[in-house]
Amino acid sequence: MNTPRVLIIGAGFGGLYAAREFRDTLTSVTVIDRSNHHTFQPLLYQVATATLAPSDIAAPIRWLLRKQRNTEVLMASVERVDPERRVAVLDDGTELPYDYLILAAGARHSYFGHPEWEAVAPGLKSIDDALEIRRRFLTAFEEAERATNEADRTANLTFVIIGGGPTGVELAGMLPTIARHTLRGDFRRIDTATARIILLEGGPRLLPTFPEDLAEHAERDLRELGVEVRTKTLVTSVEPDAVCIGDERIVARTVLWAAGNAASPLGRLLGPKVPVDRGGRVLVNADLSVPDHPEIFVVGDLAVMTTNGKSVPGVAQGAIQSGRAAARNVLRTIRGEGRPDFRYRNKGDMATIGRYKAIGDFGHGVHVAGYPAWWFWLFLHILYLAGFRNRLSVLVEWGYAFFTYGLGARLITRQQR
Repeated sequence: MNTPRVLIIGAGFGGLYAAREFRDTLTSVTVIDRSNHHTFQPLLYQVATATLAPSDIAAPIRWLLRKQRNTEVLMASVERVDPERRVAVLDDGTELPYDYLILAAGARHSYFGHPEWEAVAPGLKSIDDALEIRRRFLTAFEEAERATNEADRTANLTFVIIGGGPTGVELAGMLPTIARHTLRGDFRRIDTATARIILLEGGPRLLPTFPEDLAEHAERDLRELGVEVRTKTLVTSVEPDAVCIGDERIVARTVLWAAGNAASPLGRLLGPKVPVDRGGRVLVNADLSVPDHPEIFVVGDLAVMTTNGKSVPGVAQGAIQSGRAAARNVLRTIRGEGRPDFRYRNKGDMATIGRYKAIGDFGHGVHVAGYPAWWFWLFLHILYLAGFRNRLSVLVEWGYAFFTYGLGARLITRQQR
């Protein structure tokens, strides 16, 4: 009997946790990712704001799976999948056959039909994105220091964040603290505390996936930090030095995007018979398999998943749980057993706004805000970081930042794209 071949595309939360389920099983597993590292995405904004270094929230995929002798890791890009022939085609033309496929390719930013905005307003999905945001954020203060007139100085000290979801709120909460505490006193010609941070949200309120009382609490916290929060505000244009809202033009040299996601194009490339939604996410069966292709599973941000009629949110827990469930269904199929439907268990949603400022929704009406939520947020993120070294490093960096307001990764190292 041939050893079943399992191909996993993507080593984010969904792909990594799926791969771990195959440890010590009679399978041959191949994990493919465009990067050689797994990134702990919930802390990307802390790399973008120079609180943490990239190595603090990332670990080599090979190292994470090093004890799985039945698993190999390839750094490559998948161009397309041929479900009929059961092969994945890499960017160099190499074909990788599979018996079972777990597609966990994730998502990127969506600019709602304006791809030209990406060059001006970078999003935050990868280490490269975080380093680019860090470069722009820190460079803005350097340019303001060199400015020869008040208009240029003001433009460089104005930061616009588009999107009021968790990423936008967390970025907006960090920037005032850095400007008013960390950088103050480092410059001679500017007062960094005068930096203007504007958060724009097109919907009626921030954090639409959170209960309304917690969203209101987060908005109050942001306003206390000095952030200008504007809801029901639709951006009509993003320019190199400004954001336009109808006839209003906000002059700003640094614009950050946190407004939307688009699924990996691989979902649409599975074939014309595979159903996808407008965002390119695959409409999977209850067991996470693809209609008419029981050997293909789609998990995480690339899948439209439901539990008890409710959509599974595009968060790390959703990816982790669906990745595990898909892998277990593969193993059940190999053993000739039935496949149970995927059941998402919401372990709570959290967002941090700043020092001692956070919110948490743990279901069943249990809402937490302020000090308790902040401390629990710290504990939870340390717990889920991959690898002891990362946990220790992040603890040290957070302790240093907490007691001194200093940032250990305040380096401008990348050239503009």
